[in-house]
Amino acid sequence: MNQKYNVYLVSDSTGETLDRIFLSLKSQFSNFEYEKKEFAFVRTGQQIDKIIKECVEQENSLILYTIVETKLAKYIANQAEKNNVPCFGILGNLILSFSKLLNQKAIHKPSAQHVLDDDYYKRIEAIQFTMSHDDGKKVDDVNDADVILLGVSRTSKTPTSIYLANRGYKTINIPLVLDQRIPPNLTSETKACVIGLVADPERLADIRRNRVAIMKENQIKDYTNLDFIRKEVNDSKNLFKKNNWPIIDVTRRSVEETAASILKIIEIKKHT
Repeated sequence: MNQKYNVYLVSDSTGETLDRIFLSLKSQFSNFEYEKKEFAFVRTGQQIDKIIKECVEQENSLILYTIVETKLAKYIANQAEKNNVPCFGILGNLILSFSKLLNQKAIHKPSAQHVLDDDYYKRIEAIQFTMSHDDGKKVDDVNDADVILLGVSRTSKTPTSIYLANRGYKTINIPLVLDQRIPPNLTSETKACVIGLVADPERLADIRRNRVAIMKENQIKDYTNLDFIRKEVNDSKNLFKKNNWPIIDVTRRSVEETAASILKIIEIKKHT
């Protein structure tokens, strides 16, 4: 039987960066059993002492940390070593290497990435825009969007839109259903990057069957019918090809992977 680890994620900020790094790390090990505990805004030795004490009391404890203040980072490393607790600093060596490369001293300021600058307000504006234009709402605003996503039901349009909004892109998503027409000006010149999302019909049928409980009975038959879904997907593909819109198959992609492909398309469009 594999050992179960107690993983302590210790950050001097929100912990978002560390959590994402740990997510990537653990995905590389299929038999990694763990219990995760997160500690955000750790900025004193006293807080660290409590964490170390808890680690010592638990079996198979390990610490991953992102602490940019040099003295505090050394303190957690030294205390962990004294108590035989495996401890790994995520940013320390990277900051040091960058400091040498750039020939300048790092500021070692916690939460330095969370500043109320122009990029921050751009993201907030993009999120507000995207939420108010979800699922085919306010389609007359297509010329104000950075990205427009089209696709049949359950092709991850909304979560992908929200992810892009968090990256600062105003996104409109439009469902391709029988009574939903695409805006006429979408097929003419528009600065927005228009992208079609498709998925495997059988996969869509499975996803839709899990949703039918909240739908009216007369809608269910076509909504989950495999032949009907195949026609929907084929019609959407034909529409995308007719207008020369890039197509992304989301069947085996996470939202993050789909968004990464969209960002690449946006970058290519900028240079054409």
